Amino acid sequence: MKFFTSTLLWRINTFRFKNCVYYAFIIAFLGIMSACQSNKDDVAPVQTAAKTDASVAVQWMNLFLNVERYAPGYRPPVAARTLGYIGLAAYETVVPGSEKYQSVASQFTGLVIPKTESGKVYRWDVAVNETYYLLMKGFFPHVVDADKAKIDSLHTKLASATGSADELDRSKKFGQDVAAAVLAYSKTDLAGDAAYLRNQPTDYVPPTGVGKWQPTAPDFSRALLPYWGKVRTFVASAADKVAKAPLDYSTNVKSTLFAQGLEIYSNTTPLSKEQQWIGEFWSDDIYKLTFEPAGRWLAIAQQVVVKENVALDKALYTYAKIGFGLSDIGVACWNSKYIYTIERPITYIRKTIDPTWVTRLNNPLSIMVGITPPFPSYPSGHSCFGAVSAEILTNIYGPDYAMTDRCHEGRTEFNGTPRSFNSFYEMAQENAYSRVVLGVHYRMDCEEGLRMGYAIGRKVNQLPWEK
Repeated sequence: MKFFTSTLLWRINTFRFKNCVYYAFIIAFLGIMSACQSNKDDVAPVQTAAKTDASVAVQWMNLFLNVERYAPGYRPPVAARTLGYIGLAAYETVVPGSEKYQSVASQFTGLVIPKTESGKVYRWDVAVNETYYLLMKGFFPHVVDADKAKIDSLHTKLASATGSADELDRSKKFGQDVAAAVLAYSKTDLAGDAAYLRNQPTDYVPPTGVGKWQPTAPDFSRALLPYWGKVRTFVASAADKVAKAPLDYSTNVKSTLFAQGLEIYSNTTPLSKEQQWIGEFWSDDIYKLTFEPAGRWLAIAQQVVVKENVALDKALYTYAKIGFGLSDIGVACWNSKYIYTIERPITYIRKTIDPTWVTRLNNPLSIMVGITPPFPSYPSGHSCFGAVSAEILTNIYGPDYAMTDRCHEGRTEFNGTPRSFNSFYEMAQENAYSRVVLGVHYRMDCEEGLRMGYAIGRKVNQLPWEK
């Protein structure tokens, strides 16, 4: 075809046609032939997601952190699962307009994502605004009216975009259709759907026996999410959900477990100023005081997205990967907690070292001191969430990414002074160590949590994200 076209042009130039009518006919003919060279039915939508700023996504994720902080029943694994599905929906909304990233929906049996119209122009910020809106309403139907109003208000604010009515309507409908598909898919996971309504089921009776977890002082709350190991995962296999066997239980002063109990006791009697700062800085344990531990790593990712001023598609790629990782490690961690049901350090230390000892984790809202989270010790959830996030963020932004974490800057209930780090791994390791400092985890809990998190993070990274 190229040869045919160039030959005609050569003849036109050589013979210098005088007949204008005939010349016009030749030019029109060339245009028709050129149009036949490609199949217009295969043309993809205009790819502009890499040129669209991420502000719409950043604003929605900021609102997520605000809403989940107060949402009843939104404890770490529940929030992590929600982030997984919201991240999936937002990412799948934008990838048709990305030159770099591609859909991963085919990895999930039963999920069918709607298609864009070939050759049509889409406003990806408009589309994803609709996706976020419907997902937030779908996952937070139980929040107070003030938070529902915040969701409606942000949607209205971001929906006031300029452009042709046809383009805007098409974009909105696509975002709505993707949101509906992902919400429907999430509901097929019966163990996870609306789990915020059944956080501490009354039918769960923890097993008894030497070294086994029982509700702990000072409030003796029932077990949190004992059946969470049944929740569907994105990448984690059945084997990934089982931690390595913990240390053998022993009260012998020469045993490794006793040494780890003594480490906790020694470190917390009393804390140095640095240790107290580390413990409080990474806590995020207290409902309504801060976002929970999974949300903390979204807040860290938020800082990176804003600092690097990434495009919309890369921001949603970041959020989707973080969401998958946090969701899966939450399932794996809680599955393992209720396989091994290891008692908390407070129980062990009171039996073997000091019957009056209390943890260093306090609730400044209720003024309750010496608290322990209401679930078994092994492995550490904080360590799991930190490790999976560090593995994923390192994969995206590099192994030597230095940052100052300002998540709690300006807080007065505890020392929220920003801390600086040389890498995401360094952050994850300090986060894990903070649980030993507070006295709520053994070293073995944290080391295994890091191992499990890194492993699942690598599996998230291995999905076919890029074209």
